[in-house]
Amino acid sequence: MSRIADIVWPRLTGLMPGELKYAELSWLVSPAPHLSLLTRRRATMIVNRVRLFAFLFAALTPLWSIVDLLVFPFPLWLDLALMRLFACGAFASLLLYYRPNGILLNAYRALALLFAIPTVFYVVSHALLGHYRLTGLSAAIGAGYAFLPFVLLAGLSIFPLTLLENIIIASPILIAQGVAGSLRWATLDRPSFVGAFWLMVLISGVSTLAGMSQLAFMIALVRQAIRDPLTGVFSRRSGEELLELQFTVAHRSGAMLSLAFVDLDHFKMINDEYGHEAGDQVLLNMTGIVSRNLRQGDMLARWGGEEFLLIMPNTNLVQAEAAMARLNHIGFGLNPGNTPITASIGIAERVADQASDWKSLVETADQRMYRAKQHGRDRICSRDDASGPA
Repeated sequence: MSRIADIVWPRLTGLMPGELKYAELSWLVSPAPHLSLLTRRRATMIVNRVRLFAFLFAALTPLWSIVDLLVFPFPLWLDLALMRLFACGAFASLLLYYRPNGILLNAYRALALLFAIPTVFYVVSHALLGHYRLTGLSAAIGAGYAFLPFVLLAGLSIFPLTLLENIIIASPILIAQGVAGSLRWATLDRPSFVGAFWLMVLISGVSTLAGMSQLAFMIALVRQAIRDPLTGVFSRRSGEELLELQFTVAHRSGAMLSLAFVDLDHFKMINDEYGHEAGDQVLLNMTGIVSRNLRQGDMLARWGGEEFLLIMPNTNLVQAEAAMARLNHIGFGLNPGNTPITASIGIAERVADQASDWKSLVETADQRMYRAKQHGRDRICSRDDASGPA
């Protein structure tokens, strides 16, 4: 399987140069490996596009009743008009009362509601039209109702969805098409039905490719936006977003959350003596070492200059001290003069320090980092007093 991927992937990346990395291939198939920041941005975009779709349907659905009135018998028109009124109200409610909150489950609900409303409308209207023998213009207008599933499937293309998500959402529409056909099986034009169903499958495939292409582009943009351009670790802005999310989760579940504020010692002297390029190389080496030795679930963000913030979910103060002592023992690399780079480290924990929000937690870790500097640098401070060199 890996050999096939090695052959196919370079050719696929040629179709979308610079967008995805090899390791991100699985991100197009399932949302499971997505970063939390990507998930939040994608969930927000999905809900906003659902609301845009709902606005269009809410505006256009009742207007078509004018056409129905001109061509259909009054009893049929009345039934369809009432259905359109209910559908319009449902779309308007989706537009007015659904708001993005960055939660993917919320986005899934919005998508499900958006596609459920016209799908139910299609099945019921198809059954109603089957009770009338329409001819001429009324038959042509009635046949137009059969195009609603095609519109829905084509509409999937505006959402940045994975392959699995597209299949799950498109399947009920295809099933509804089959149910509508079975309701008039005795009079069904089978070749025409099979041809229409095959066309729907093709449209689903094209929409899936379009949605996955949007997702690939979004993955690339989010990657560039959330990473520090020099070191490749999380930027401060994305670090703040991650920290806010982790703090909220920890607060709701009562879990531990530790932070380590890491400041490289005497970094300005490196820039002054060896130049900024040498300083950049020191930062690259340092973040490379730390990133390779992070525990699973830990996140490193560049807070500014030579300052870094290490976010450690589900970690109490003792565990955080042990983790930072291990990193300190490994070291943070060498300066251009081949002497070890040291760091002053301040640690704070949500429960132990009774932090009211993530900003106060960062402030506590920052203050302890400065206390470590005041006590001679190259040490870890996690309580009121700085400890000795680790």
